[in-house]
Amino acid sequence: MKRLIAPLAVMALLAAPAAQAFDTIATAAYVVDVGSGTVLMNKDGDTPMPPASMSKLMTIDLLFQALKDGRVTLDTKFSVSPEAQAMGGSTMFLNTRDHPTVRQLIQGIIVLSGNDACVTVAEGLAGTQDAFVAQMNAEAKKLGLTHSHYANASGWPNPGQLMSMHDLATLAMHLIKTYPEYYHFFSEQTFAYDGRAPANENNRDPLLGVVPGADGMKTGHTEASGYGLVGTAKQAGRRVLVVMNGLPSSAARASEGQKLINWGLRQFIEKTAVTKGTVVAEAPVWLGAKSKVALVPEGDARILLPVTAGNKLDAKVVYTGPLKAPLKAGQKVGELVIDRPELAPARIPLVTATAVPRGGFLGRVMTAARVLYRDFKGAQGS
Repeated sequence: MKRLIAPLAVMALLAAPAAQAFDTIATAAYVVDVGSGTVLMNKDGDTPMPPASMSKLMTIDLLFQALKDGRVTLDTKFSVSPEAQAMGGSTMFLNTRDHPTVRQLIQGIIVLSGNDACVTVAEGLAGTQDAFVAQMNAEAKKLGLTHSHYANASGWPNPGQLMSMHDLATLAMHLIKTYPEYYHFFSEQTFAYDGRAPANENNRDPLLGVVPGADGMKTGHTEASGYGLVGTAKQAGRRVLVVMNGLPSSAARASEGQKLINWGLRQFIEKTAVTKGTVVAEAPVWLGAKSKVALVPEGDARILLPVTAGNKLDAKVVYTGPLKAPLKAGQKVGELVIDRPELAPARIPLVTATAVPRGGFLGRVMTAARVLYRDFKGAQGS
């Protein structure tokens, strides 16, 4: 039976009056605190949309995978096909005589948003772009991107190329956490392959060099998608990720990106809700050597809060009980659920503070009687 009990110890988290709603002119947006995974804003975040060049993050993901498992190195050279050379839109100006390295292709995709670079990577890793696209869709399924489908490696307009902002955020966080050794490429502000087209060498990310701590990741624009951004910044140990699409101009993308990043970093704060070893609750134990066991967090539990949260939070302990002996020390048996203004509840796993072996026959009878009596009195009280 699911049990709800009041916690014995949750610190009062002090601040001032209720949080205010916040919005954006973007058609869809998803803002997340990367460290805690707390979603700060979800505006139509699960609606599939044309992602334009933001879908290049999946091409980068598969290339980073190939680097990590040793199939290629940063110095591996790829050939450029006529199909790659023929790509329009944003390019790194490749031709069929070129043999760019993996390092240069990463820079060409991230900094220049090169469609030709994406096709070169797709063909170099999978033989054909169609085979690579099949790998993209398989990777999307593996990562749990439930509102995404790929038709090409570059984000070139295609009715079958769709992603939600939530999925883009999931993919971006996967890249940040899985490939720290390659993440520095996202913060490069200029790149010109072989000195070509120096007037087109600037990264389009409007946060780089403007917002302190901004270090990537990708922009996108087509007529169907509008202007979009996957942008992130890290300040004072916190990283905020902003994903948005459907902006009317590059200027709007810049202003909305900066606004949402600053809001996410400055209007939320991490606080310790309960420290390691603190007894949050006691739960009854069925047929054990003891009739109850203390529940504690595994470590210090920090949660994210709006700076305008009230001065006290509602909290409850949730578990299925009574717990059945034997129990190991440190066994996960429940959660501390803390309601937060404007945010989804924070859920902190709770474990048993001590082991509880099965009791002897007489002990099991006595503890069972105590548990049953407590349940009976609780039912009378309700």
